[in-house]
Amino acid sequence: MHILLIEDDAHLGASLSKGLLEEGFTTTWIKDGVVARELIFRHQWDIIIMDVMLPGLNGIQLCEMIRFKHIQTPVLMLSALGEADDKVAALDKGADDYMTKPFHFKELISRINALYRRSQNIQQTTSEILTCDTLVVDKAKNKITRGLTDVQLSAKEFFLLCCLLEEKDKVVSRTRILESVWNTNQDTYTNIIDVYISYLRNKIDLPNEKKLIKTIKGRGYMISDTE
Repeated sequence: MHILLIEDDAHLGASLSKGLLEEGFTTTWIKDGVVARELIFRHQWDIIIMDVMLPGLNGIQLCEMIRFKHIQTPVLMLSALGEADDKVAALDKGADDYMTKPFHFKELISRINALYRRSQNIQQTTSEILTCDTLVVDKAKNKITRGLTDVQLSAKEFFLLCCLLEEKDKVVSRTRILESVWNTNQDTYTNIIDVYISYLRNKIDLPNEKKLIKTIKGRGYMISDTE
């Protein structure tokens, strides 16, 4: 596994780089957000670990840029900012997980492995084509259409849509969504689900098309072509 570590704190960066190497990970350590952006755009990585506060480009800006480019590499955000709003802001821009400093190194390794397993599982099932009414998702080509219209989704929106489509006509709980899409079950993350459901509705439930994404009050969400 090749990890890109983006951390401008010399002591923490050196410590993490050494620890990851000892765990058997190949690690490239970068201290600047602008340099990191170029490396992300030019090379493939298995996991990206980045600090929020970085010179050049901060972690939030960097994450937003790579998701705009539809780069789906799992991103683990590190920050001394531990408020719920800080976590939501990072997840909203495409981070897959968020750890507050200081943290235990063993937990970091556990989260890295969990993110990698999930990304591998997604890749192994990309041959599936998921449908609902005129909505078609070709996971192999990362292509989404609604009728004759091509739909552009961010990586996180794509994972959320697939999570719902894989349980078509069934209610998917908020806890299930958090675990499947954001790799967490913490209640402080639940507001982000509402944000991303809104994003999906704006892109999927097009004018003159049947509304597919439904809120099941007190239970979760469902995608269905039935009334």
